Amino acid sequence: MNLDIVNMKGEKVGVYELPDTALELEKGSQAVKDAVVYINNARRAGTASTKTRGQVSGGGRKPFKQKGLGRARSGSSRNASWRHGGVAFGPTPRSFATKLNAKVRKLALRRSFSESVKNGNVIVVDDIKFDSATPKTKEAVAAFNAMKATGKIVCVVPEYEYESPINLATKNIAGVELLEASDVNTYDILWADMLVCSKDAMDVIVKRIEKVTK
Repeated sequence: MNLDIVNMKGEKVGVYELPDTALELEKGSQAVKDAVVYINNARRAGTASTKTRGQVSGGGRKPFKQKGLGRARSGSSRNASWRHGGVAFGPTPRSFATKLNAKVRKLALRRSFSESVKNGNVIVVDDIKFDSATPKTKEAVAAFNAMKATGKIVCVVPEYEYESPINLATKNIAGVELLEASDVNTYDILWADMLVCSKDAMDVIVKRIEKVTK
């Protein structure tokens, strides 16, 4: 499959040949679902925390005598049934991360990328660059408009640098994410309405997702 290569003005300047080994439209739908769950689990903070009766201050002595008061016996004023007591079976900090085989993650990435290509949501740019002296947000907006990239956009570059002109030009645009080609995952592709990749970044993505054939 071939994709048009355009410049920052949206003009066609070449053709990018996608190898068949980088496309998969017959299988992998379950892998995509599993990959999204895997990514979302890994992103969970897992910092919810409560104190047990052993962690709450006070309650060192028996609050009242065992017998003779007509009350239920109690050994501490910090058990879960008391006001200001500890929490029984409450959440504690933990990792929600799950495991997913590398082959499954690769298949999911290849399938989600193939769907984006099939739906015409992938744009290949010969080179994404802005004025290094004074990068302007309006220049980035004009470039995306010229390339007919609308909605939520994932802009993919070979290497990400925080102080790079492209990051300074795009970071204030709502719905635009700048990612390094080696970091793009299944969730990013599904989230995006348009995937705008430089030619060099596309080479990296293709190398990541290509199916090994014997």
